[in-house]
Amino acid sequence: MAQEQNTQKLEREIQPLQDSDAEQVVRWALERFDDQVALASSFGVEDMVLTDMMLRISPRARIFTLDTGRLPKETYDLMERVRERYGVRIEVFAPQSSQLEKMISESGPNAFYRSIELRRLCCNVRKVEPLGRALQSLSAWICGLRRAQAVTRQELKKLEIDEAHGGMLKINPLLEWSDKEAWNYVMERDVPYNVLHDRSYPSIGCAPCTRAVQPGEDIRAGRWWWETPEQKECGLHRTGSSKTDTTGGQ
Repeated sequence: MAQEQNTQKLEREIQPLQDSDAEQVVRWALERFDDQVALASSFGVEDMVLTDMMLRISPRARIFTLDTGRLPKETYDLMERVRERYGVRIEVFAPQSSQLEKMISESGPNAFYRSIELRRLCCNVRKVEPLGRALQSLSAWICGLRRAQAVTRQELKKLEIDEAHGGMLKINPLLEWSDKEAWNYVMERDVPYNVLHDRSYPSIGCAPCTRAVQPGEDIRAGRWWWETPEQKECGLHRTGSSKTDTTGGQ
């Protein structure tokens, strides 16, 4: 009963913020939750916008990332540039070695190409389980999700109760932003970004599951390109208590 009352109270609190702009939402989150809120960054352009926005508001803002062990070199290079530029400590969460060893021993290093089930297993080991550990110390998390990124993200809200992670608050400040708005912010403020974006990689994940897109292709066409659009999720941003992929994925 207490949990339900707290959830209802939080829902009333966030309702007026649904129409607020990104910076207002970020500022509110940092003031409301202090060190109990953090940005989940995969170092895409949206995450770099939020990194800059958050650290301008509070140099103490927390940022964490999931190091899957198969990220492109360019992503690690950007992580170093962020540390140098902003003087920020990035909290890193990696897969459990025992789970990783078991998966690779039983299915091989590239099993994710063979079936959706094996690809989701890989995402679960490398991303979903580490995310669960990352969120344990938080009351809210901030993400760079935008509706323009994927068909699976149309029903998201700017602030929503994350039932899949115990009813904590999930915040998507850039939900309504276009690609142009994100890039305008980056260019106007000289925010560092992943150089793969300049090589036709609009969406960047693990190296084996990411490729450049062709002119005219959807921005997520280079992610898990062997699967259909409605399946292209890793499970990081699921709804409800089910482990079924329904919304989101870095």
